[in-house]
Amino acid sequence: MSQLLTIASEEVQNPLVPPIPELVIGLIAFVIVFAVFAWKLLPNINKVLEERREAIEGGIEKAEAAQTEANSVLEQYKAQLAEARHEAARLRSEAQEQGAALIAEMRAEGQRQREEIIAAGHAQIEADRKAAATALRQDVGKLATDLAGKLVGESLEDHARQSRVINRFLGELEEKAEAAR
Repeated sequence: MSQLLTIASEEVQNPLVPPIPELVIGLIAFVIVFAVFAWKLLPNINKVLEERREAIEGGIEKAEAAQTEANSVLEQYKAQLAEARHEAARLRSEAQEQGAALIAEMRAEGQRQREEIIAAGHAQIEADRKAAATALRQDVGKLATDLAGKLVGESLEDHARQSRVINRFLGELEEKAEAAR
């Protein structure tokens, strides 16, 4: 123990300060390791960081370009949609106009057909009236001739005479009918 005390008393060294040779060897080792890292590892790290930075910037540029393109496509779609709506409104308007024109045309055609039917009815009525008047004239003439023949006591079978008598008699009747109106 006495020996330990002598050794301990001879060298009283600060525990926080290392010996100088160890400090020099540690410093040289640190410089060597730092130089190897700076020479080999640092370029690779810088290269990877640069590639990463370029990829991020390129991604941002691509995203901005995609966003711009998406906005332009959206505007085109909006324009096409507005054009399609305008076209649909125009077609709807045309269809309504055509429908109204078709209805008016059908009404005019119906009116024309009605007028034709009425005119044909009037013509038929007039033809029937004339036919009835002719038939009535013949029947009245025959009856009048028969009656006159019985009254006079002679036969009035002569056709020319019969026609004159009938026409004169019916003419007088028509004049009386017109005067009464």
